Amino acid sequence: MDFFATCAAGFEPLLADELRSLHVGQVRPLHGQVSFAGSVADAYRVCLWSRIASRVVAVLARVGARDADELYAGASAIAWEDQLPARTSIAVDAHGTNAALRNTQFTALRTKDAIADRIAEQTGRRLATDTAHPDLRIVVRLSRERAVIGVDLAGEPLFRRGPAIPLRPDYAAAMLAAGGWYRNCRTEAPALVALGTGAPTLVEEARAQVADRAPGLLRQRWGFERWGLHDENAWADLLAEADDRAEAGQARADSAVLIDASQPDTALPDRLHGTPALIACDLSWLHLDDAAREAAELGRVRTALASIDPSSLVTLARAGMAGIAVGAPTLDAHVFIGSDEGTLRSYDLAAAPAGSPAPTAAGSVTVPDAASHGIAPSNDASASIAAAAVKLKDGRDVPVLLPQSEQFARRLEKVWRLRRKWARREGVGCYRVYDADLPDYAVAVDYFTPSELLDERDYGGTGGGPWATVAEYAAPKDVDPALARQRLLDALAISAPVLGVAPGDVSLRVRTRAKGGSQYASDRPDQRKDTRKPLTLPRGAHLVDEGGLTFEVNFGGGLDYGLFLDTRDVRARIREMAKQTAGSKRFLNLFAYTGSATVYAADGGAKHTTTVDLSRPYLEWARRNMGRNGFAGDAHEYVQADVLAWVAEQRHTANRWDLIYLDPPTFSNSSRMRAASFDIQRDHAELLIGVSRLLTRAGVCVFCCNLRGFVPDEAALAKAGVALEDITAQTIPDDFARNKKIHHCYLVHRV
Repeated sequence: MDFFATCAAGFEPLLADELRSLHVGQVRPLHGQVSFAGSVADAYRVCLWSRIASRVVAVLARVGARDADELYAGASAIAWEDQLPARTSIAVDAHGTNAALRNTQFTALRTKDAIADRIAEQTGRRLATDTAHPDLRIVVRLSRERAVIGVDLAGEPLFRRGPAIPLRPDYAAAMLAAGGWYRNCRTEAPALVALGTGAPTLVEEARAQVADRAPGLLRQRWGFERWGLHDENAWADLLAEADDRAEAGQARADSAVLIDASQPDTALPDRLHGTPALIACDLSWLHLDDAAREAAELGRVRTALASIDPSSLVTLARAGMAGIAVGAPTLDAHVFIGSDEGTLRSYDLAAAPAGSPAPTAAGSVTVPDAASHGIAPSNDASASIAAAAVKLKDGRDVPVLLPQSEQFARRLEKVWRLRRKWARREGVGCYRVYDADLPDYAVAVDYFTPSELLDERDYGGTGGGPWATVAEYAAPKDVDPALARQRLLDALAISAPVLGVAPGDVSLRVRTRAKGGSQYASDRPDQRKDTRKPLTLPRGAHLVDEGGLTFEVNFGGGLDYGLFLDTRDVRARIREMAKQTAGSKRFLNLFAYTGSATVYAADGGAKHTTTVDLSRPYLEWARRNMGRNGFAGDAHEYVQADVLAWVAEQRHTANRWDLIYLDPPTFSNSSRMRAASFDIQRDHAELLIGVSRLLTRAGVCVFCCNLRGFVPDEAALAKAGVALEDITAQTIPDDFARNKKIHHCYLVHRV
């Protein structure tokens, strides 16, 4: 009979090798599957012993499928009365489409109709169906104008052989196969060091292979048990053989050295020294914004390489993450497809001495996710784990990819020491530490102290911290992307220990200019109302203090975390202006983001505030910021609207404000805006004229802009009776003194 075993895309060569080791014939790798031929017993052996296959399908027929009628005719010709015993329920799974059969559900339904009609005609009984838990699954795979129809012998996927775990067992088995673990199993004391979240799965899979224990030995249910061609005797013989092999192999498993090094403090035993070992590193759990953890993992791999004598290294990582190379040839590379694309790579550590230059590996993977972040795909092997480490002033060693990263460490230690003293003296809890001080290490490092005014655990938070963010400035086009990535990873690895932040509490902002900045003194926190109980922290959010107020920040996603640190002094000025405002004391915040300026204005005595933004999540964030600082009720309104259209509408009403804060984006082309796009340089005059008409006669607008080369059109503004007063120099905080153009700030008056 003909069969095929399915697998994760990219694992076909590994599965083909595994099938050959199981002594089946005519093995042929295809896309996402490997076909083979043999007896029913051969297929059972694959079900029982394959660690990489997902399903095993017995091919019943290959039929024409130019349209639904031809598929129906071909399926009707199969002797289903022989395949399906009485009272056997089925479900039909269809895969693939063609010009006539574009819907897999329709394909499955048409095939099911053919089976039901054949069963009724030949036996007179009604076909039983159960889409959720069928006795037997029928598989239909379309390819152009042909279809393969078969029976799924496994039932449930073969990789479901235990409780849910971070790394699927078939991925762990593929890693071990790529790393040549089968060779280690033949030695007296097989040794494995597993790193990453998937380490427990890797260790368990490795132990099972050393013990010669079939992965399907304890499985309770199989699809073929309700198959009309099931060979009970052949299956019983295979189970008995597997039991004998597992019993005989247990002693070998006891001699194996299998280290789960998923925890940072895991110590490697002395007996690994001089012992050929496989290092398996699972980085598949890391996403692009987890580069801080990636840097830590790369450092741990480098430490493992230096402390033992491994024979090979295998890594599983999402594409877009920096690959791992160790100055040794890449033995093989496979692409896997889950929610993202990635690579499975193995390296022959015995082929090159430590510290030798990293060679060029064949091939690279283009990843949509990486492209969307502006990162060009790079050759994984171009990044190398050098035998280098930076020694910090406190004596700790930090493994790095580039020896020259020591200059970044020295600079960061120096500015951290000075900035920390300044922050303590000024009462600042969130501030910029490093801002591209060294041209080669073009990153911005910000530091955040947990709130002392409010306990975030009262809102469902973890109460952790401190936290740090590392924002990467866009590198010039002539800089090698792989080299830039190495520098970024080293900056992340060094920043955590220097700033005293746990690696998991360092977040990354990739390929964007940080808007950064935050500081001020305290102001009457005891006079605020207690509105904490109805407020909760969203997942990943934390509380920090600024200017005697408390704000929610979130490092879990997006390019911004909720508090622009560079406008800290602008917010302080708004509070003072609100205190001095007479009359109705009405405040308007346009393009409000998370409403931090509104909180300052309310703290300065604004009696009525209006917070306007196009984003509902940001408005809810602003509402929480206001509530935690004691400002709630009808006097504070939140408006979800296109600011440009809203300003135009308000000009025709009697609504006017004493103080307005305007911090528009540099550019926007949101589909929810009435205008096709907004460009601050092109459109600022029209915007400022419109906003000025919303001011009371003595009112003032504070206008902030982050376009570095911004030039106001003062002639057009003056013609419309609008005057600008440049106060930029008075609003740049000390921790942004290196970057005088981090923002522009003006006071806007009606003349």
